[in-house]
Amino acid sequence: MRCVVTGGAGFIGSNLVDKLIDDGHEVIIFDNYSTGKKENINPKAKFFLVDISHQPSFENKTMKDVMTGVDVVFHLAALARVQPSIENPIEYHNTNVNGTLNLLKACVDYDVKRFVFSSSSSVYGDVEEKDLPTSEDANLNPMSPYAIHKLIGEQYCKLFSELYGLETVCLRYFNVYGERQPIEGAYTLVMGVFAQQLLNGKPMTIRGDGEQRRDFTYVGDVVDANIRCMDYPLELNGDVFNIGNSDNKSVNQIADMMGGSRTHIEPVIEPRATLANNSKVKRVLSWKPTEDLEKWISKWVKSLGL
Repeated sequence: MRCVVTGGAGFIGSNLVDKLIDDGHEVIIFDNYSTGKKENINPKAKFFLVDISHQPSFENKTMKDVMTGVDVVFHLAALARVQPSIENPIEYHNTNVNGTLNLLKACVDYDVKRFVFSSSSSVYGDVEEKDLPTSEDANLNPMSPYAIHKLIGEQYCKLFSELYGLETVCLRYFNVYGERQPIEGAYTLVMGVFAQQLLNGKPMTIRGDGEQRRDFTYVGDVVDANIRCMDYPLELNGDVFNIGNSDNKSVNQIADMMGGSRTHIEPVIEPRATLANNSKVKRVLSWKPTEDLEKWISKWVKSLGL
């Protein structure tokens, strides 16, 4: 198949590109290097430096030239993370909402069959303990601009399926970790923050009491979920799937796995716990998580020289 991967120079996107190419697919990457890295780009992919928040330009090619013959778009490009979105809501909206709309419209204009959207468990907000693990039909309560942008993206996917017949599917990721996860910059998650602090000889900073819990999901399993959506033989019309381990760990437990000193700092607005009910994706796509978090962290810490 001919595939477009937006954000294909990023953490998750580059892992997806590598797998698609290994499987024999033709891959086109859209990325603007806002968080992606040149060294992540697979040389067998066709790369375009574009900003999806605008009508993209492609050097000497038109959108029609690039998109004609594309079978599926994997839309991973986004400005990620909750706290930066609170500080820069307009910039986040332009990329995460307008960018998604631009790509959906391009898919309709150039007869792309399927659109796989990378959403987020943040759409659920702060879920009460009695409602854990969280299923796809749970109440949605976004607590940040980033979270509501992902929800708007899901709603646009559903709408484009209903209005234009574009097949769409939305994957709600739960705290992705794995190879190429960032360890510096504004978009770094807890493991990366801890790693950078330890590499600099500093204590790990834990917000609040550290008992907030997250469902950590391996990047290879996220890639597998995307590919299963591409290969799914029936129509997809805004379907939503949780992509999570259905197991969660506290921030304190992550610090224990990594080792080293720690200090506690002021908490921020965030859900107390995330935990995926992944029974739907197991049933429909025959997907299941494969990686052991503690074993992976042990190997990763050693690879960093810690």
